Amino acid sequence: MKKLKLMALLLATGLTISIGSQANAEVGFINYQKVLENYPAAQQAVKEIDSKSLELQQYMVDKEKQYKSLDTPLKKQNFEAQTAQEFNAKQEALFKLRQTKEAQILNQVQTAAKAVMVTQKLDAVLSDQVVFVGGIDITDLVIKKLKGN
Repeated sequence: MKKLKLMALLLATGLTISIGSQANAEVGFINYQKVLENYPAAQQAVKEIDSKSLELQQYMVDKEKQYKSLDTPLKKQNFEAQTAQEFNAKQEALFKLRQTKEAQILNQVQTAAKAVMVTQKLDAVLSDQVVFVGGIDITDLVIKKLKGN
């Protein structure tokens, strides 16, 4: 009977150790802001968006000058309506450009992070803001992967 209890205890201990070793998930994390600051394509996208934003501001300055030169209330009212419509179209185009660029950059960063995850044999990659303690910082590896592509 003692042998049976000892065997059961050894079997249970072995099973616990086996399950415990499988539960040790390796998690990586990245500092997304650092990746964006060091990724040339992201920097270029920011410059492009800023340029379009400045164009929109200049458009409004030019329209304001034109508005001041109008002499009748009817001309001013028509001008305001036309300008508002054009401004909204330009603003919508800027918004779509921003969304498109952000989605492209995010997709490229995710692809690089997945590749690093595979090579480093990680189970998951999280944002550094989510990780309180532990994990492996793969930010620099992701940046190198992005620059290499």
